[in-house]
Amino acid sequence: MTFDTLYFDIGRMDRLSYRETFVHRLDPRAKVIATILFLFTVISFPKYEIVALAPFFLYPVLLLTVGEIPVRFIIKKMIVVSPFAVFIGIFNPILDTRTAAVIFGVSLSAGWISFLSILLKFALTISAALLLIATTSFPGVCHALRRLGFPALFVSQLLFLYRYLFVLMEEAMRIVRAREMRSFGSRGTGMKVFVRLIGILFLRTMDRAERIYYAMLSRGFHGDIPSLKRSRIAFRDLAFMAITIAFLAVFRFLPITEGIGRVA
Repeated sequence: MTFDTLYFDIGRMDRLSYRETFVHRLDPRAKVIATILFLFTVISFPKYEIVALAPFFLYPVLLLTVGEIPVRFIIKKMIVVSPFAVFIGIFNPILDTRTAAVIFGVSLSAGWISFLSILLKFALTISAALLLIATTSFPGVCHALRRLGFPALFVSQLLFLYRYLFVLMEEAMRIVRAREMRSFGSRGTGMKVFVRLIGILFLRTMDRAERIYYAMLSRGFHGDIPSLKRSRIAFRDLAFMAITIAFLAVFRFLPITEGIGRVA
């Protein structure tokens, strides 16, 4: 079992992108633009906003349904990185103790509301990013960014980071297994040994990177990674972007949730 399968199973994201659904057949540029607009719209809400964020869950839910992406798989990936969002907002209830609302006789501080808002924004943005990769593939996203005008150096670095992340992790696992086979009991588990292992991994990484670089130069690499797959923006792509923009604009600038609350 590889490191990727054992811990993160990142490669499954690319396997999901091979499906033939309406979302998968959309042009990668259309999906990238829609996702970027979605992320900026969600982030633009004030830190005490909660109810207005609820309608935006319709976007990832529709992508999950139409794209036939397993819900449990996406949730597992969100849970893996959730400690970062929790760490960012966990101190809000302590630092912001102003009473913001009273629900069923229980006073709710502004810190708890901002903390919940951070968690909701985290869930929306991470799910949208994961669904973009699951319906497009990471190389597809990078090539879409390049065709949208992003610098070649930036896109190439992203591609290299993704492609050789698995190689680096497997190299680390080999070093760890070698240490375990040569250690007995508690021997070989101190900080001194750990620092040496990091140094060995660094040297092997530098050596492999140099060999890969010379191999790429011998094959005509000039800083840009071209894509053999070409696609055109079709009517369905324009319709998808138009519907997404309209959806984001309506729920961002119109008090839809406030009106529903007043009626209720």
